Amino acid sequence: MAKKVTGFIKLQIAGGKANPSPPIGPALGQRGVNIMEFCKAFNARTQKDMGVVLPTIITVYSDRTFTFVTKTPPATYLIKDKLKLQSGSKKPGHEVAGSVSEKVVSEVAKAKEPDLTAASHEAAKRTVEGSVRSMGLKLDYK
Repeated sequence: MAKKVTGFIKLQIAGGKANPSPPIGPALGQRGVNIMEFCKAFNARTQKDMGVVLPTIITVYSDRTFTFVTKTPPATYLIKDKLKLQSGSKKPGHEVAGSVSEKVVSEVAKAKEPDLTAASHEAAKRTVEGSVRSMGLKLDYK
């Protein structure tokens, strides 16, 4: 018989850098999960993605055990990484912080495809283009 799920916890954690300080410790502590056990398991599984922000969904069961799934990094993180930006525009829509080529958008869409609900690569690119605009960046090809 399957274990009863008591809840889900969604966090964004840097790969290989989970520790019991906030926000991880309090989120897991209020569900009764062993915080250090999670930190060790997460750090071991994400060692290859050291420092990369990974959205993580933790499933907590009634016997206080857990499982977790890591997703691909956020599109904004991937865009900033590809363009070597510190941040996007402070006033998106009013100030332009830089420009993005179609090649970069396509690469980010390809990396994000496992986690997107887009039906095609073109739809995934349009989703990433929305993130580009919300960061206050300009699309070179439109």
